[in-house]
Amino acid sequence: MTGLRYVYAVCRPVGAPLQAELTGVAGAPAKMLHHHGLIAVVSDVPAQDFAEEPLRAHLEDLDWLAATARGHQQVIDALTAVTTPLPLRLATVFRDDSGVRVMMEEREESFRRTLDRLEGRVEWGVKVYVEPTGEETAGPEAAPAKPASGRDYLLQRRRKARAQEDTWQRAERFAGRLHSLLSEHADAARLHAPQNSALSRSSGQNVLNAAYLVPRTESEEFVELVDRTKDEQPGMRVELTGPWAAYSFVDPRRAKARRAGTAARARRAAGARGGRLMTVVERREIALVDLLDRLLAGGVVIKGDITLRIADVDLVRIDLNALISSVNENVPSPWEELS
Repeated sequence: MTGLRYVYAVCRPVGAPLQAELTGVAGAPAKMLHHHGLIAVVSDVPAQDFAEEPLRAHLEDLDWLAATARGHQQVIDALTAVTTPLPLRLATVFRDDSGVRVMMEEREESFRRTLDRLEGRVEWGVKVYVEPTGEETAGPEAAPAKPASGRDYLLQRRRKARAQEDTWQRAERFAGRLHSLLSEHADAARLHAPQNSALSRSSGQNVLNAAYLVPRTESEEFVELVDRTKDEQPGMRVELTGPWAAYSFVDPRRAKARRAGTAARARRAAGARGGRLMTVVERREIALVDLLDRLLAGGVVIKGDITLRIADVDLVRIDLNALISSVNENVPSPWEELS
């Protein structure tokens, strides 16, 4: 054989061969490599594209990366239709079949535990967006009338700020309720960082980006449950994707939300990413006190505000947010989580 070995996933033996026309990365056909009762699904890929140096350069080419990701996902989707695959990272490459077998040998016990945990389950993705308001999408001709005075201008700004804050508060409540409800109907749940709308090219602000591990036999019920929520809250858009291979639950340390029965349990069970906890809704800048309130189990939070007002118009508002908490062996310093 020539070229390198690109590995898509590891799974248990399937009852039928892969589709003859199934192609993956670089248009190469996918094939099965057996080892100790497990299967690695691989393709032969050219060294001039997938050796260490050219691969590093290609990963900075968005067009190449998109094509590779599509080929990778095409194979994973085909596997998900017939078995429970354990998907590996994009661009997992070895020199030859021997290298793949060594990897499987070293990780065999971990692979088997993970496959046992994921057996018969698929991942569903749920996103919630705050739709743009009419004022945000309207053209210049629909702009509000120019304020007649400084007081009118301040009143106009205050009304707009209050309307935006009300929208975000509704979004937080709706996303929290939805995540709690869906977690009760899933074996595990994980919260991802909200997607940047400029990168995802989706309209609206993403306020919930979650994944749920659901038994295949209960997927229809789960989909119906999500569909019933889509028109529940005006101005909110709910999107469902899947079924996917269980990408978000391959790492057992990130898949701890087993039958999270309440919103509080669901929040505590949310996975960690980038060294800090992900909340149900991450919007704009999270106040330090809110972040610490989630990271610490105890302590006293002092909150207050000072407002300077002239002619019933708020000019300056100072928010006071303070946390008083001891740091000891049972309540460690939160700064390690944020570093």
